Amino acid sequence: MIALRSRRLFPPLAALVLVATSLTVGPASATPAVKYHDGAGTITLTTSAYQVTVAKRRFQITTRRAGRTVLATTDTGALGFSGANGRVTATDVRKSAWSHGVLSLRVGTTDAKATLAVKITPSADRYRLESTVQGATPESTGMHFAMGSAGHWYGHGEASTDAGGPYTDQPWPLDSGKVADDAFGPASYQMVDPFWFTQSAAGIWFDTQDLMKVSLGKDKPGVAGMEVTGTPSLAATFFVEKTPKAVYDDYIGITGKPAKSDAEAYQYETPLWNSWAQFYTNVDQASFLDYVHRLHDAGVPGHTMSLDDGWMSHYGDFTFNGKFPDPKAMSDEVHSLGYKFGLWVTLWINLDADNYKVAADKGYLLKSKDDPSQPCTVTWWNGKAGIVDLGNPDARAWYEGQLKALQQKYGVDGFKFDTRFYDETCAPASGYTANDYVKLGAQLTDEFDQQGVGVRIHWTGSQKYGFVTREIDKGTDWKSLQAAIHQSLAISTIGYPFVETDMVGGSEGQPPPSKEVLIRWAQAAAAMPLVYSSTSPVRVYDYVNKKWVDYDADTAKLYAKALDVHKRLTPYIERQVRRTLNTGDPIMQPLFFAFPSDQASYTVGDEWLLGDSLLAAPLLSAGTSRDVHLPPGAWYDVARGKVVHGDLKAYPTDLGTLPLFVRMGTADTKSLIGALRH
Repeated sequence: MIALRSRRLFPPLAALVLVATSLTVGPASATPAVKYHDGAGTITLTTSAYQVTVAKRRFQITTRRAGRTVLATTDTGALGFSGANGRVTATDVRKSAWSHGVLSLRVGTTDAKATLAVKITPSADRYRLESTVQGATPESTGMHFAMGSAGHWYGHGEASTDAGGPYTDQPWPLDSGKVADDAFGPASYQMVDPFWFTQSAAGIWFDTQDLMKVSLGKDKPGVAGMEVTGTPSLAATFFVEKTPKAVYDDYIGITGKPAKSDAEAYQYETPLWNSWAQFYTNVDQASFLDYVHRLHDAGVPGHTMSLDDGWMSHYGDFTFNGKFPDPKAMSDEVHSLGYKFGLWVTLWINLDADNYKVAADKGYLLKSKDDPSQPCTVTWWNGKAGIVDLGNPDARAWYEGQLKALQQKYGVDGFKFDTRFYDETCAPASGYTANDYVKLGAQLTDEFDQQGVGVRIHWTGSQKYGFVTREIDKGTDWKSLQAAIHQSLAISTIGYPFVETDMVGGSEGQPPPSKEVLIRWAQAAAAMPLVYSSTSPVRVYDYVNKKWVDYDADTAKLYAKALDVHKRLTPYIERQVRRTLNTGDPIMQPLFFAFPSDQASYTVGDEWLLGDSLLAAPLLSAGTSRDVHLPPGAWYDVARGKVVHGDLKAYPTDLGTLPLFVRMGTADTKSLIGALRH
């Protein structure tokens, strides 16, 4: 029985992360003219764009724009902290002062010995709130918001839920589910950022590198709670804008837009094929080559054949095990069919690897916090290991040499870096912090072709590095496909534009997807920036039921048809890549980003805009028809070859149909219709 890998086994505080060391607020934060009023029961700060009201007697903060509430804290627990004696909440304002554009408050709490020192600093389209606990030693400090005050909620990234998230569930919008994550931070394995925005065009960004505890409707229905752990202070910026897209733009002004795209042009055109969901670790040279040949002979496009986990003699030894008797011949055969060849690699060296003793003796491994004379030992999905210390230039050169040797000896073209660059149980090298290791890891991976599979990098400031983002592992059913789409929207709208779903068809150790799920997933992926494939539409092994599954000939044809649509979209996608490098705009975006007045679009999670000119509405459940919501305006129905207006009921969607609609009147209208018309 194969040992299936699952990211569920990751320790919550150890993951891949890239954090900016300096984040600045852009020109939009200029100090506005503010009217200050201290009344009998409230303190009010009024700018030309918004108003912040602080209730004195029952502490609460309410934000309004144009006379309408756009965000409000709860009236109990608006601010507070947790300590040895449990939860402590803000009660009343005991002292206030307005000076040099800053409102300073001393706020009482339910702990008679503790108060909160609160500062509110208004800017043109936002305000900053800082709160520090005085008179107590908190374990965490946080805020709570009435979710209903702001309409629907978005942001966050990959969501942990009782319904199976992030693997088989992702609520869209967030308030349609119950989200809770006690390990929400820069070291989470999940793609997350401390940024949320709402239908009312309010936004929240917590300026922290510390671990957070987040609940959206889980701990208490209708309440969003965000707590920062390990510090007596918190700092949050509240955006107050006219549209949700403007809030997103404000956040990107802080994070920085991508400076480049790590994916080369050819990687946008056709998919990467990776062996993981097809074989898991039970892969050998003969089966891998059979997989490649069957895809080739079926005419299914692809640019790279990537051999995932299962090839190493030991984890951390860059030598092939006995299942691969002639790796160079395997690589040559892949190349002869017109593909590049890729390998899965890890920075972690298991204790039984030959390289472990070499690295330990030379001091190339991260050291233990408890005993710096010894290597740090960590546990991951494949056992116990040490981690190459990228803060040591000699260690990094040694590790890079291992990868370059694979390229030279076997003709390897690139790598899937499926690893973390640091673990918080280890000690960083002298002069480095834990966060520095992710930047070092990013620099390392940038030296090699990642072949469109990307890495999982997150937290405020990571956006500017331009990595392709692959989702966390998904299941193989309809629910998982729906979660994959919602998650791509969530990741895109926290600033990561080069997004792809998990491998088309999913994995997670479940039986292979049905023909219908596989094709619908391929169609959905075709209308995204990149396509990441694994399960062959020809033949796949079912490791749950221990048998081969042969799809019918029609499956490969329909899969190839979906990929042909993606290929025809490539010139348009390339224009969107250039656009996002210029503006920071997401490539895959929710309908309401372009149509903020279209109230119906705020709950649509099975449609999206690719760029600003193409609406995709794939079928994500069983059946042969679906309702399609079209925002105001004229749209060209690609499948039926005519211009349509308004919602479409029971739109015919047989297994060969991907509903696509071109927005009329844009610079790309004519070229898109020409590319997609059969």
